[in-house]
Amino acid sequence: MTAQIALKLPDELLSRIDALVAAGRFESRSHVVRAGLDVIIVSERRRTIDEAYRAGYAAHPDTPEEIAEATRLGIASIEEEPWERWW
Repeated sequence: MTAQIALKLPDELLSRIDALVAAGRFESRSHVVRAGLDVIIVSERRRTIDEAYRAGYAAHPDTPEEIAEATRLGIASIEEEPWERWW
């Protein structure tokens, strides 16, 4: 299902939208607006997820022991890597 909405845009923005359509980047003004809304919705979803991660880490921060163990494991994995000399 779709719904039609009324939208007022400044002339300058409408000119830019029309230029995108004329350049073949989008099929119509509606496609431009939908693509822009999709970008905003995805961005807001990512922001919400980022905020949830931030809140989780703030509520349960890594302990010094966990940080030390992660550092130790990282160093060990690098030392175990069969590095080839590239220089």
